[in-house]
Amino acid sequence: MDFPPNQGLDQEDVTEQVETAIDDNEVVLFMKGTELMPQCGYSRRALGLLSEHRDEFETVDVLESLDEFRVALEDRSGWETIPQTYVDGEFVGGSDILAELDDRGELAETLNTE
Repeated sequence: MDFPPNQGLDQEDVTEQVETAIDDNEVVLFMKGTELMPQCGYSRRALGLLSEHRDEFETVDVLESLDEFRVALEDRSGWETIPQTYVDGEFVGGSDILAELDDRGELAETLNTE
């Protein structure tokens, strides 16, 4: 599912897009940039960790409406930083949490790949 680039979406539209992405995808990464062009090191790291363990997952570029995405994601997770990863509708964490899970050998299981 490809979401169109956000052209100044309002808060309600962004919140709806966040909920839809989380509800419709087993694994979704909200990140700065795209899979082909991550726009921050943390997003690049999260993308790389997910890619090591899963062939398929959704990404959502938050940059066009960054402030609105921050509000919508913080309302959902209680976490204000981006990237954010969700699995089966549950917030897992950002790149640091993904790296910790990977270091402990738990990331594949968390991502439902085992």
